This record gives sequence, structure tokens and C-alpha cells, in this order.
Amino acid sequence: MAGHGREHPHGADRLCEAGDRVYSRAVRRGRVPRTDAGPVPCLLELALLHPDPDDMDWLVPTAPQEVMTRLLRGVYDEVSASQRRVGAAVAAVEWYAGLGGSAPASPQGEGAAIRVLDGPARIQAALDEATDACTTEVLTVQPGGIRREHELSEGLHRALALRGRGVRMRDLYNHVARHGQGLLNYLELMGEAVQARTLDEVIDRLILFDRTVAFIPANADRTMALELRHPGLVEYLVTVFERLWRLAIPLTAPLPDTGIEGISHREQSIAALLAEGHQDAVIAERLGISVRTCRAHIARLSETLGAASRTQLGVRIAQVGLHSPSGTPAELTIPGQESPTGR
Repeated sequence: MAGHGREHPHGADRLCEAGDRVYSRAVRRGRVPRTDAGPVPCLLELALLHPDPDDMDWLVPTAPQEVMTRLLRGVYDEVSASQRRVGAAVAAVEWYAGLGGSAPASPQGEGAAIRVLDGPARIQAALDEATDACTTEVLTVQPGGIRREHELSEGLHRALALRGRGVRMRDLYNHVARHGQGLLNYLELMGEAVQARTLDEVIDRLILFDRTVAFIPANADRTMALELRHPGLVEYLVTVFERLWRLAIPLTAPLPDTGIEGISHREQSIAALLAEGHQDAVIAERLGISVRTCRAHIARLSETLGAASRTQLGVRIAQVGLHSPSGTPAELTIPGQESPTGR
């Protein structure tokens, strides 16, 4: 395996002495403080330790059995290039097996159901693994504005692999994504394997494989993600997706007319969010547009409705009925609960 820095030039098949001690302690105790991993960054780089979902100041170990599986899979892929590595893997398997057999059982149920993926490489590896195991369906929510070419190409290899196995895909986007040629090209390439619909607003990024595993962001800059396998959590997210899907408009269908001359569908959405008291930056983020574009639409709304101030604009929005557009996620209720607004 490739080296991981000058101080720890090794792979999981031959841990350094310090890494061996910390990982062994983590397996025996169930977790270790994050500070223990400072001198041994190899354990995080090799994903032998990862953040505890309940307390980010602690690290929990990857189960020895999972390490064995991952190790052997990688080695057998490279067997033609280096027979020597097979022997190293066998030795590592014996070591991990002995460690797992002698360690007292620790409550790993929660760790298996909710796993923190730290770093883009770890996230991509988990997504690739879920893609390989997927056999039936993928559901995704893709927030933001127009999809850039590099964003679409990042997951293209997974999408093509899924299409080749007959897996069906359904994607949700903001309405503004309709104006991106890259998305249209992607959907044309994928053909009937992918269905796409759009909404004024969607929830944050979500990927669901076969209704058994879900991936969601774990921080604002999306350098960390949560891998969810708890049946209750996954079922909840599927329910949310299906309700959004029913409200969404197929990409091939035109957006409905607002019924008010001079006001576009997007401006109607902005008007509804203005009526709720949101600032320009929040409205822009929720609709997947820039703040500058948002303010231009607000200026056109004010002109069309004859409003001389923000306060007057709010009154005019309510008077003409733009404060509650139909078919938006505001109508989405939490499963088993009423909407907070009573709608």
C-alpha cells in the first residue's frame, strides 16, 4: 500500500508500533480521545479510526473484521503487480483476527448505524462502495443552482455503472437548475435510467441507495458526511424524499404560470420567502441563485407591484396573494405530524 507521510510510511497491513498501541486500545475500550491520535495520523488516514457521531472529541475504531475485508479486497486487486503483498495481508488478517477474538465486546451498533466520514477521499470511497452494492434504486437531492460541469462529472462514473446494471435513479433539483446545459446533457446521456424533477426549494444534499443506506453532509463545507444505515433514519429520509417528489415538477414540463401578469414563477417564490421575513442572502441560498440575482428580482417585484419600500412590498405581496405559492416544500409535513403553520 502507498505510504502516508514520512513519519508513518506504511499501510494497514503493517502498522507502526505507536499506531498498533492506539488502535488496540481503541478496540478494547470502544473509543479513544482524539488527542491520542495526534502522534499517529496514519490511523485516521487509513480510516482505522473515525470521529464518534455522538462526540467529535472522541474517535471510534473501525471493526477489525471490516479492516480485514477492506485489506484483502485491495490486496487481491493488486496481486498481479505484487505477490509479496498477499503474504503481508495474510499476516495482517491473523493479527486482526486475534485482536478481535480477545477483545471484549463493545457496543458498536450505533457506530455501524451512523458513521462519520472525515474528508473527501473517505466520502468518495464510501459512495463508491455503496454504488457497487446497489441493485435497484438511487434517490438524490441536489440543492444549489445551475449544476457545474465538474460537479456533474464527479459522480458520472457511478451513474454510468448504475445504469449498466439497470438501477433506476430519481433526482431532485432547484428550479434554477433547469437553465444549466450541463444538466440537460447529463440527463440526455443517462436516458430513461434517470428521472429529474425540480422545486423552488429542496432540502440539503441527500443520496439514498436501495432504501438501506443514506449519505448527508455533516458540516457546512461538506468536507465531512454521515453514512446512515439505521432503518428508522433511512425510512424517514425516504418518506421526506417521496413527499418532495410528489410536489416537484418534471424537468420536461414547464413551470406553472403565476396568474399575475409580469411576475415570473421565481419571483413568486421570492415573494413568498420575503413574506416569511427572510433576508436576501437566505432567500438566494434556498432558491439556488446569487444574492445579486435575488435583489434584481426583488427590484422587479417592487416595480411590478408599485411598492416604494420593503414594508410596502410585503403588504402588496399579501394583497395579490403571492405570499403562499402552491406546490412548494412549505406544504411538506414531517411524517406523523402536522405542519407548524397548520397548512
